[in-house]
Amino acid sequence: MKTYTTALLALALPLASALINFPSHQKFTKEMYRSGEVHQSIMAAKEATFKRNREAGLFDSARYPSHKGGRVKCKDGLAIVEKGNANQTFKCDNIDLLDFKSHADLGSSTGGGSSSWGWTARNGREFVAIGQADGTAFAEISRKGDLIYLGRLPQQSVPSQWREIRTYKNYVIIGSEAVDHGVQIFDMEKLLKVNPRKPVTFSTTDDLTGLFTDLPAGRTHNVVVHEAEQYAVAVGAQPRDSECLSGLIFIDLKDPANPTSPGCSPHDGYVHDAQCIIYHGPDRRYEGRDICYGYNEDTLTIYDVTNKSGKNASKIISMTTYEGASYTHQGWVLDPDWQHYLLLDDELDEQEQVGPAADGFPVTFIFDISDLEHPKLTGTYKSKAHSIDHNQYVYDGLSFQSNYGAGFRVWDVSSIPDDPTGGHVEEIGFFDIFPEDDHLENGGLIEFVGTWSSYANFPSGHILVNTIERGAFILKMQKFDKKPHGKHHKKPRNV
Repeated sequence: MKTYTTALLALALPLASALINFPSHQKFTKEMYRSGEVHQSIMAAKEATFKRNREAGLFDSARYPSHKGGRVKCKDGLAIVEKGNANQTFKCDNIDLLDFKSHADLGSSTGGGSSSWGWTARNGREFVAIGQADGTAFAEISRKGDLIYLGRLPQQSVPSQWREIRTYKNYVIIGSEAVDHGVQIFDMEKLLKVNPRKPVTFSTTDDLTGLFTDLPAGRTHNVVVHEAEQYAVAVGAQPRDSECLSGLIFIDLKDPANPTSPGCSPHDGYVHDAQCIIYHGPDRRYEGRDICYGYNEDTLTIYDVTNKSGKNASKIISMTTYEGASYTHQGWVLDPDWQHYLLLDDELDEQEQVGPAADGFPVTFIFDISDLEHPKLTGTYKSKAHSIDHNQYVYDGLSFQSNYGAGFRVWDVSSIPDDPTGGHVEEIGFFDIFPEDDHLENGGLIEFVGTWSSYANFPSGHILVNTIERGAFILKMQKFDKKPHGKHHKKPRNV
């Protein structure tokens, strides 16, 4: 593993990333990442899988009737919705099914689930935004955990499987890989008065609060929100040879009706995903600075974005690779109030059979970021079923992971500050929403099937899991009445 410091990058930003020495087994060259060849190969593989599964009927909502029977408990490793029906029998541990709605029953004519997020209204009501190829479905989660469909916001241009969603205050921020889509800004408070008996199809003109259109081709791979600093970031906005090089494109949200961009950070080129947050932690040099942790295909790239004006205002603090790096996809800090550790997932290492994931079991990488200029890989932990790890979010000492065909997994990572090797990390629950591969010897397919995303930050403990083929699940962990937490989790410290 090799890390580059601020001093080096200040001297040779255009060359720094090209200088990183990858492990000897590395299949892809820096040029293959820079040109987009690696990312395009992943997109093509996903599209081929989606097409094959559509033709096989796996996207047919008639296969997946919406649930109507109340809570289905996980017992003896199974949650049985319909006895004798393998398609309605889910492997599980410590997680119950509360409800399920197919994509068709959530208003979609195409299906094809993707990202999702949640919003809690001031009166405590819980709402979700569910990404689909033809737009975003909105639903409320009742106190009993019922998923109540309220309506949808169609796509801004053409359908696309890639739809990413975050929230900012009472607004939902929606980006897409579709050309000319832009970034939609929709006020979730509109849902408060919707009669569920009359779901609403909202207008992409009259019902939007705002629409950010200042993207090179109107498309972005992902959106990131830093609510405290009142901005969003479009990342992976193609083409890669545009002015911002598909890096961090900042979107000022102080006036959601008139979103503008103060600038961008093109320094390390394409950014696939990121987390932007005010820094509090051991590295006193950066206390109070606005930091973005970028997951940049072949490196963990850390930015100081305190100054966002212009094209070159922000600075790269460090760029770090690791053993088995194939496609640095996404990650999250362990504790936002004391940023000592960070968890990272790689989307290609299982398929490429490299590094710790050479056996096909998904790996989460643990980084010590106490020195932002020199992050260090301290350990890993592995899933128990063959799959591909996709998205993970960490709340209160638990990592909530969407691992494609292996489903939704929950890891207690609260031990990491005491054991950074990951030796005491425990999987404390899972719900496998893709029973089609359960018969396989290692418990799952290493393919782009199953769950894309989840949201587990509701005070009630309700968990939304959005899937590619079926629809949306509402789950709840058995051992927690409210929002779950790690057994070693400590309350936020004063900073």
